[in-house]
Amino acid sequence: MAGGRALGRRFGWLWAAYAVSSLGTWLAFDAFALIAVVVLHAGATEVSLLAASGLAVGAALAVPLGAWVEFRPKRPVMVAADLIRCAALLSLPVAFALDALDLGQLLLVSVAVAAADITFNAASGAYLKSLVPPRDLLVANGRFEATMWTATALGPPLGGAAFGMLGPMATVLANAASFLLSALGIRAIGGAEGQQSPSDSPSGRPRARDLRAGWRHLLTERTLRPLFLNTVLVNSLIMASAPLLAVLMLGRLGFAPWQYGLAFAVPCLGGLLGSRLSRRLTARHGSHRILLAAGTLRACWPVGLAFVGPGAPGLLLVMAVEFGLITCAGVFNPVLATSRLELTPPDRVTRTLAAWSISTRTATAATTALWGWLAALTGPRTAIALAGALLLATPLLLPWHEHARRAGALK
Repeated sequence: MAGGRALGRRFGWLWAAYAVSSLGTWLAFDAFALIAVVVLHAGATEVSLLAASGLAVGAALAVPLGAWVEFRPKRPVMVAADLIRCAALLSLPVAFALDALDLGQLLLVSVAVAAADITFNAASGAYLKSLVPPRDLLVANGRFEATMWTATALGPPLGGAAFGMLGPMATVLANAASFLLSALGIRAIGGAEGQQSPSDSPSGRPRARDLRAGWRHLLTERTLRPLFLNTVLVNSLIMASAPLLAVLMLGRLGFAPWQYGLAFAVPCLGGLLGSRLSRRLTARHGSHRILLAAGTLRACWPVGLAFVGPGAPGLLLVMAVEFGLITCAGVFNPVLATSRLELTPPDRVTRTLAAWSISTRTATAATTALWGWLAALTGPRTAIALAGALLLATPLLLPWHEHARRAGALK
C-alpha cells in the first residue's frame, strides 16, 4: 500500500517527536484559560485578552527569528525551540507551588510558547523538505495530519480528566515533558544537514526586514497567494467562533463540560478519515482540484453552528457540522502543506513558513478580539452566524485562475 511506504529511520524519529509533542499540546488544550479561571479567578475579558495577546506578541517576536533560522541548521533550532517551550511551561508549576503565579506570568509563558511554536514549525517544514524525497512529501504530510487529529481526539478528554483528578498543573507538566521528549527524538535523527547560504543570507543578529522575502514570495507566487489569503481568513473566522460557541453551549444551552468536550473529540475521527483519503484523492484527481474542492467544502459547514439548540439534537448537530468541517480539513491540509513546500525555493522555505504562521496567528488574534466585541453587542449566536456567512465567501479566494488556465490548455 502506497500510504504505508517506509520513509526511513530519520523520518521515523521526526514523526515520533511530532507525535509526542502533539499529544502533549492537546492534553494541555485550553490549560492556560482553565488555570486563569480556576486558579486565578480571572473573568471572561481577562481570559480573552490572555489568548489574543499571547498569539499576537508571540507572532511579533517570531518575525526576526524566521529570517535568522533560514540559513542555520534546522535541527538545533528545533531542539532549542522544544527546550524553550519545556522550560517556560515548567515555570508555571514552580510558581504555583510557591503561591506566586499570576496572570502576568501566564501571559509571558504564552508569548514564549507561541514564538517558539512558530519558529519550530518553520524550521521543521524546511527540514522535512530536505529529509524526504519530493514524491513522498504528501505521504509524510498525511501522516503528520493523521497524527495531529488523533492527538486532538484523545488529548482534550484525557487532559480534562487529568485536570480534575490531578490538579491544574498536571497537563502543563505533561506538555513540558512532551517537548523534552520531542527534543530528544530530534537529537536522535542524526546525520548531516545541508545549510543554505545565498547572497541574501542575513548575517549576525536577526532582523525583521529579512523576513520580507517570505511575505514577498507568498504575495507574488501565482498559486500560493490565493491559498495564503484563503487560509488566513478561514482559520481566523473558525477560531474566532470557537470561544463564542463555548459560551453558547456551556452557558445558555446548559451543556455539561463533558458533553462539550465530546462534541469536539468525536468529530476528530473525520480528520483521520480525511488524511487517509487525501493521497488517494490527489493521485486520482490532482492536487489542484483537491485544493479547490476540499477548500470549498470546508467553508460550507460552520454556518450550521448558529442553529445549535439544547439537548441531544443540538449535540448531534455540533458533531455533524464539526465532522464535516474536520474531514474536509483533513483532506485539504496535507495537500496544502505539500504544495506550499513544492512551490517555495529551498533557500526561502523557513521565511515563507514563518511569514505564513505569523500572519495566521496575528489575524486570528485580531479576529478573535473583534468577534468577542461583536458578540457583546449582538449575542454569541449572531456573531457565530456572521462568521459562518463570511466563510461561505472564502472559496472565492482559492486559486481558480490556475484551474481555468489548466483547463484551457487541455482544450
